Amino acid sequence: MTRLLSGVALGAAALAAILFLPVVALRALASCVAALAAHEYLKVVHAARPLPGVGPWMLLVAVACWWMLLPAPDYLLWLLLVCAAGVAIEVLIRGLTIEEAATRFFAPWYIGMPLGLLTAIQARNGREVTLLLIATVVMSDSAQYYSGRAFGRRPLAPTISPKKTIEGAVGGVIIGTAFMVVAGPRVLPGAAPVPLAIAGLVVVVLGICGDLFESRLKRVSGVKDSSTLIPGHGGILDRIDALLFATPAFYLFLRTAA
Repeated sequence: MTRLLSGVALGAAALAAILFLPVVALRALASCVAALAAHEYLKVVHAARPLPGVGPWMLLVAVACWWMLLPAPDYLLWLLLVCAAGVAIEVLIRGLTIEEAATRFFAPWYIGMPLGLLTAIQARNGREVTLLLIATVVMSDSAQYYSGRAFGRRPLAPTISPKKTIEGAVGGVIIGTAFMVVAGPRVLPGAAPVPLAIAGLVVVVLGICGDLFESRLKRVSGVKDSSTLIPGHGGILDRIDALLFATPAFYLFLRTAA
C-alpha cells in the first residue's frame, strides 16, 4: 500500500509540474531534481569508499541541466572544460584516483544533460510531447513487468538484474513501440508510422539499458536502492534511470524530424 500511495503521489506531482508549471519553473525544478539524483548517484558509486566534496558536483549537475535549454554548442564546451578542471582538482589536489574522479566527471552528462533535454523538449515541442516520451517509457516498463510475470523464463541479465527476463523485455519493446506509433501522430502531426516506430524502438531499448545500467551501479556497490527518499520506490535515480538514457535519443529524433 505504501508503494502504491507514494507512486500515485509521485506520478500526480510530476504530471502537475508538466501540465501547469511555466518553463522557467519547470527548468528550476528539473535542476533541483538533477542535483538530488546526482547526490544519490555519487553516494552509490562511492559506497565502498565514501568521499566528501560532492556539493560542487551536485551544483555542476544542476547547472548542466539548466544549460541544456540554451541553443549553442559553446555551452557544452564550457561544461566540458569545467568538468575537466574538476577532475584535475580531484586527482592532483584532493588525491582521488582516476576512477573515482571519472565517476564524478560522468555525473553532469549522465544526469544533468538528459533532464535538461527533457525540459528543452517541453519548451520547444510542448507538454504533450514530453508526456508522450514519459508515457512510452512507463508503458514499456509496465509491459516488461507483466510480460515477465506471465511468460518470463530466460533471464535477460542475470548478473545485473536477476528478475528481468528476455520475454519481459520483448513485451516491453512491443508495447512501448506500439504505443509510440499509435499515440505519436496525435501530438506530432505529420509524423509517419515508420519513423515513429524507429523512435519508439530506440527509446524503449535505451530505457531498458538505462535501467540495467543503474542496476549495475547498485550491484557493484552492494546497495539495493539509490536512496530511501520515495517510500517503496527507492530514490529519485531509481525512478528516472530509464529516462536518462531515452531522453537524448528522443530529443535528437525531434530535432531531426523538425
